[in-house]
Amino acid sequence: MSADTNTLSLSPEAEARIDDLQRRYPTKRATLLPVLWEIQWEHGWIPPEWLTYAAERCEVSKAHVLGVVGFYTMFLTEKPGRFHIRVCRNISCHIMGGAKIRECLRKRLGIKPGEKTPDERFSLEEVECMAACSWAPMMAVNETYHENLTPEKVEEIIKRLEQSP
Repeated sequence: MSADTNTLSLSPEAEARIDDLQRRYPTKRATLLPVLWEIQWEHGWIPPEWLTYAAERCEVSKAHVLGVVGFYTMFLTEKPGRFHIRVCRNISCHIMGGAKIRECLRKRLGIKPGEKTPDERFSLEEVECMAACSWAPMMAVNETYHENLTPEKVEEIIKRLEQSP
């Protein structure tokens, strides 16, 4: 590790999982996605200094890591709101009323995709298919899927989240 990342470490359990994978995979480079997941699970996102950690841990360039996190929408490179809402904009959700769901969220939260509410309670992201086409339209709040949505159901979900401690 370089001087700027030698103080970074994940939990012992996460480090052990990475060590195990890196022993079993043919190259450390092949473990980049699991390493990024471990970072995001512990921090809720991938802070900039952890990009260098991932690069060094997987023996790839930081540019390679940036390319990977830029390609995959599931990796967050900005700190999300407490409730990070991902709403599908793909064809199945769109046909089943996804535009109304997206508009309801924008109006209800008062933010556009890519933004957070001023209190940082909610963040909103529009994403491509999340593999729930049979239950469209859908959105995910953090890692919980909400399917067969209507604007009324979205209002109920947001209201419950606002009332949670």
